[in-house]
Formats: sequence, C-alpha cells, structure tokens
Amino acid sequence: MRDLFRFLHRIRSTLMFLGWLILSLVLLYNGNQHHRAQAISSSNAVVGTIFSWRKEITDYANLKEVNRRLAEENADYRNRHISAYTPVEGVFARIQDTIRRQEYRVITAKVVNSTWHKPKNYLTLDKGTKAGLHGAMGVIGPSGIVGVVRDASPNFTSVISVLSPEIKYSVQLRRTGHYGLLYWDTNDPLTSSLTDIAKHARITVGDTVETRGGDGVFPAGVMVGVVESVEDQPGSNYHDIIVKLSEDMTRSGFVYVVEDLQRIERDTLQQADEP
Repeated sequence: MRDLFRFLHRIRSTLMFLGWLILSLVLLYNGNQHHRAQAISSSNAVVGTIFSWRKEITDYANLKEVNRRLAEENADYRNRHISAYTPVEGVFARIQDTIRRQEYRVITAKVVNSTWHKPKNYLTLDKGTKAGLHGAMGVIGPSGIVGVVRDASPNFTSVISVLSPEIKYSVQLRRTGHYGLLYWDTNDPLTSSLTDIAKHARITVGDTVETRGGDGVFPAGVMVGVVESVEDQPGSNYHDIIVKLSEDMTRSGFVYVVEDLQRIERDTLQQADEP
C-alpha cells in the first residue's frame, strides 16, 4: 500500500492534469449544445462501429453452423429432385401429374481428412453406419463426383477418391451419348483420363462429361467435368481424352453420400442370372 501511495505521489501532476481535463470536457459538454450534439454523434459512431465489428466476428464464428445447415438443405433438395426418383407406371393412375418412386437418397457428411497428392488418395467423412452409410455408395460434392465409399465404422467413413486408380467410373458425353470409363492416371488433381471412346465418336474440347447411371453408385447426369484435350494415337481404335474435373478435390467441405434404394433388388436379380 505504501508503494501505491508513493507511485501516486510521483504522478500527481499527470493525475491532476487528467482531472482538470475531464472536468473541462464535462463543463464544455453541459454548457454548449453544439459540443453536446457533436459528442453524442461521435459516441454513436464509435458504438455503432464496435457493434458492427462484434456482428462481423459473430457471423464469422457461426459460419460452421451456417454451412452445415446449407448442406442439409441441399441434401433435402437433392432428395426431392426429380433425378432421385423413377417413374411408376402401371401401379398408379396418372391424373394431371406423374407419380414417382424415390430411387436415390442423399446423406450429408463433412470431410474431416483427405489427400490429393498421393498415388492413391482417400477421404474420411464424419458420419458412418449410424447415419446409414455403407460400402459402395457414391459420394458427390457441390460441383461433381468425389469418390466411392470403401468402408464405414459407426461414426466415420473411408472414401476412395476419384483421384485414385482403384476404381473406374462409368461416364458418358452429354452431347453425343457415347460412354466410357473415367480413370485417374494423370497424377494431376485437376484432371483424369476418359477411356474406351471409339475414334468414330466426334469429341470436341469443352464437351460435358457426366455420370451414366445404372451402376448402383451414382445417379445419371451428375457432373464429372469437361473435355480438356482429345488426341488420337496411330494404331489405336480409341481417343485419348483428358477431362478437367468439375469438383476441386484439393478442398475440404461438405459432401453428399448417395444411396441407390433399388441396388439390392437389382444386384440380387443380376446375380441370379449369372451362370
């Protein structure tokens, strides 16, 4: 306490100056309408700026929750979109509309870990079997296909990335309808190869590549990318096509896991037809 008094005694001149300054400002504020108006205006501006900063910080902190809600809304939209349903004929009478049965279900998940610079790349999602995820389900992003579920635990899922040569994807050219296989052998996270397109097919740079559907993994018409280059090697019956992927595989965010609701029935029938 003695040190405190000693310190205050040393700065007594400064304290006295501050005291007189505050007193003069108070007298000026109370005795002059113009200065009072200016002070109120300045204080309102300062308070408004502080509140604006606080709002920006709060909005930034809430971005995670906002993104989660947007992803869930997008999943609900995809579940309601016409591409997730198949026409039902002969079971119901059609009156001024078409009754459709849901063919695909979409589940929202978030990427918690991913690679894109390795020879074989994978992703980890924050949902698993508790959310209905299982092997061989397709995974798509906001702009295109991402990969296929390899395995799932109760709370997490491992996904084989489209940037992996382990899986070839059945795709087609939207303009011509010619189909082939998407195969990652470019070692470039932005591109992939499209194989088994015969040379008689007229392919041009910029053609849209999309999923073909019917494989129990992806619905038909999901964006894959656009043709970046087309080359013809002597002695080969097929084009050498490079596709620029529409989905940026170097980013992390929310994805949509697609479940084919008719896959079990179709696979059972196909297995029964095998010799």
